Formats: sequence, C-alpha cells, structure tokens
Amino acid sequence: MKLRCSLSLRQRLFAFSFSLATLCFLGFPALAQDKIVSKGQTQDVKILGVSGANVQIQVGTGTIGVPLAIITSVTKEAPAEVAEANKAFEAKDYAKALTFAKAVNGKFLGLPVDWARETASLVGDIYVAQGKLTEAEAAYKDFQRAYPRGGSIQVDVGMARIAFSRKNFDEALAKLEPIAEAAQKNPFETGPDAIAYSQAFFLLGQIAEARQQNAPALEYYLKTVTLFHRDANAARQAQERADSLRKQDPSLTIP
Repeated sequence: MKLRCSLSLRQRLFAFSFSLATLCFLGFPALAQDKIVSKGQTQDVKILGVSGANVQIQVGTGTIGVPLAIITSVTKEAPAEVAEANKAFEAKDYAKALTFAKAVNGKFLGLPVDWARETASLVGDIYVAQGKLTEAEAAYKDFQRAYPRGGSIQVDVGMARIAFSRKNFDEALAKLEPIAEAAQKNPFETGPDAIAYSQAFFLLGQIAEARQQNAPALEYYLKTVTLFHRDANAARQAQERADSLRKQDPSLTIP
C-alpha cells in the first residue's frame, strides 16, 4: 500500500531550501547552471522542466518541485528546439516548427522566461499560418492559462490574428488599437509585452494593406522595424512587406 503525503507550501519551501543547502555542503556546485529567484533570494539550480504548478529541479539523483507561485524570475538558457522552431517557422515549414515548439511546450510551458513564453505563443501562430483557426484559439488560451500574470496582451494579439485571418478586420482592430496605444506610451518596453507590441504593429500593417491603405500600412511596418522590433519574426516580415510596398510604388511615403 502506498501512502501519500500532501505537503504545505511552507513545508515545500523548507524542503527546497534544505535540499539546496545539502547540495552546496556536499560540494556539487557543478550541477547548478540555472537560477531561480524567490522570496528575494537567488538560488543556483538545474531546472528539468515544469510539471503542474511546480518547476522541477534536480537535487542529487532526484527531483523536487518549486511552486511557480513563489518564483519571481528564472534564468535558463533556451534549449536548441527553440531556435529550430523559429528557424522552421521563418522557412514556412510549419509542420517541423510545430513539432519543435510542442516539444518545448511539453517540457517548459509555464516557465517564466521569455523564450518559453514566445514558444508557447508560437504554437498559436503556427496554427494560424496553417489555417487551423480552432486549434490556434485553443493554443492561445493554453498560453493564457500558463501565464496568467503576463499573457493577456499576447492572447489579444493572437485572437486579433485569428480575426484577421477570417477577414473580420474591425474585430481585429478593436483588440489591437488599445495595445498600439499602450505601446506608443512605452516604446522602450523590454519585458514580455514587447513581443506583443511588435506583433500588434505588424498585424496593423497587414490589416491596412489588406484594405489597400498602403501609406498607413508602410508606417506600421516601419514602426515594427525601427521601434517595436522585439519579435524577430515580426520585424523581418515587416521589413519584407515595407520593401514590397516601396517597390510597387517608389513614391509611397508615410502619412
């Protein structure tokens, strides 16, 4: 018969701190290569992934879970699959991009680092590119559940992207315009919202271009490239569209 023991948050915190202290005492600093900041303290750890509401870290030959609710920030190098997912997405190899992105999500969804957030939202972007809008909507909602403290703007951009794909331009604009207004007030944002700002301006350019409003479209694209370029894919595509518009009409200028 197996006995289950449900530990309180305080007990789990004590176990976490005790295990880290034990590692240091036994002389295993080489094990640590990541960092977790919680309760104002920084701990060197080895992060294995996310399971439920906990970040799993290695302790000796075992693991313990650190509640996401108490973590202020995390430092961890992105796994190789992140770059592969973005590379495949840029090449429009969406099946390959989805395989890599899902692999990252399966292990790290919910980890509070930029690359994990970006890959989580990339799954929805891939589905939109494939025309699988129902799956895209579900992916964006998964993103919001995983990042309740910082995912609402990204989800709004994702839902606007779905509306744009359905040619519901007014619906898309209703979601994007407040984001663009916030971005204009904080053009030097470098946190998670900076990704959403970048994608929002690129999408605004796409909407304007679809409505044959080429001058405003060019302005949105150039703002994506020069000011709101935190998302590399959005900035690259915005530059391509700006170049195309100027090639079509060399006299085109922003209003």
